[in-house]
Amino acid sequence: MNISYLRRDFLQAAGGGFGGLALTAMLAGEGRAESHHAPKARRVIQIFCPGGMSQVDTFDYKPELEKRNGKPFDPDGNLQFFASKPGNCQGSHWKFQQHGHSGRWVSDLFPKLATCVDDMAFIYSMHSKSALHGPACFMMNTGFALPGFPSMGAWVTYGLGSEADDLPAFVVLPDPRGLPPGGIINWGAGFLPAEYQATPLDTSNSKQPIVDLFPPTDFKAATSDADRAGLEFLEQLNRLHLDSRKDNSELDARIKAYEMAARLQLSAPEVTDLSNETAATQQLYDIDHPEAGPFGRQCLLARRLVQRGVRFVQIYCGAENTTSKKIRPNWDSHEDLPRDHGYWGAVLDTGASALLKDLKRQGMLDDTLVICTTEFGRQPGAQGGTGKGRDHNAGAFTAWLAGGGIRGGVGYGATDELGFKAVESPSYSYDLHATSLHLLGIDHTRLTFYHNGIERRLTDVHGHVINEILA
Repeated sequence: MNISYLRRDFLQAAGGGFGGLALTAMLAGEGRAESHHAPKARRVIQIFCPGGMSQVDTFDYKPELEKRNGKPFDPDGNLQFFASKPGNCQGSHWKFQQHGHSGRWVSDLFPKLATCVDDMAFIYSMHSKSALHGPACFMMNTGFALPGFPSMGAWVTYGLGSEADDLPAFVVLPDPRGLPPGGIINWGAGFLPAEYQATPLDTSNSKQPIVDLFPPTDFKAATSDADRAGLEFLEQLNRLHLDSRKDNSELDARIKAYEMAARLQLSAPEVTDLSNETAATQQLYDIDHPEAGPFGRQCLLARRLVQRGVRFVQIYCGAENTTSKKIRPNWDSHEDLPRDHGYWGAVLDTGASALLKDLKRQGMLDDTLVICTTEFGRQPGAQGGTGKGRDHNAGAFTAWLAGGGIRGGVGYGATDELGFKAVESPSYSYDLHATSLHLLGIDHTRLTFYHNGIERRLTDVHGHVINEILA
């Protein structure tokens, strides 16, 4: 007997609890639900940088590492990094400076983001349970290192629904170069009803942003009237099929997807058409730049989506982990960190700073939570024959948040003097997720779904709200 079907009947009958409120609201077509407490944020934009961004070259200033530059990181020879033996200590490849009224340290890799530090809160003590790209990406996105669990975006839309009638509640903007490590599982619905999985948009194709949303232009029989008649007939067949299969959430989701697709034929081209933005806005995101432009378009589109009621937008800055050609296709800098981080740093710096400034200018930053994270950090010791690379480091990395109830200009937690390991207030994805849900008005311990005999939740049995970074 299907649990989700029983759960639906039970929650509707009981009429109590957050799940019941959420479900009742969504079934009634209201697109939103009551929260556990007053929310500070209404929506989320998450920037994910796959590959492993180096904390000691970006936001985590370590003067002691600079002092020991060129000296053995592990004089006793007992340590083993993920894929190498530790090399010599390697200070940041970029100079650090203090910025803003808060005096937060940011490296010269991010000159534009450095102007936004008074709106940003930094968690310096992030760490992961895995140094493998796929599992670490899964953990940051779903709270579990194994595949098959719902992503944060799926949990948020399951709990809160959507504020848009003609756009999906959860949208993903993959990097134009390809999917991240682990692929589409990063934004899947797991064991939640399938309707809560994300809808990916192709930011490089404004005329066909969703695959197969429109028929081929040379198919003359595909007119709006023919489409309408065909969709109505298809809906009748689908409903008849569903009547005898009430426990099939994928079938129900597919029907809803067809219904949404019909609405998207009008809404998707409008939201992805950036030509309506002012020249100043397009220049802010630098959307015509050959390298930074694609990510700038992703960030601008994210603002347009949340502006139109999309609840959760996830942007990927980087693709699958493969060997380098001109550069690595993501932040995984084993051979030449100045080359790879130099490229991706300029990309992230332009788009993310533009997004924060644009949201603030539009009056949306106060109730839009922006998160930027990666799956793990990199080692303070050098790697590779030239000593320009850094190996994986699950023991330490930095995440930052802005807007939506975040207290700007603050830092939380710390790594050791070399940036090797989180030592003060070590934080897992559970804590980041618990804090994000709290800002959305959700108690992370009460947003649950019964699956295989367990009341599952995004934060598993862990997590606490990081009150120190809340406004």
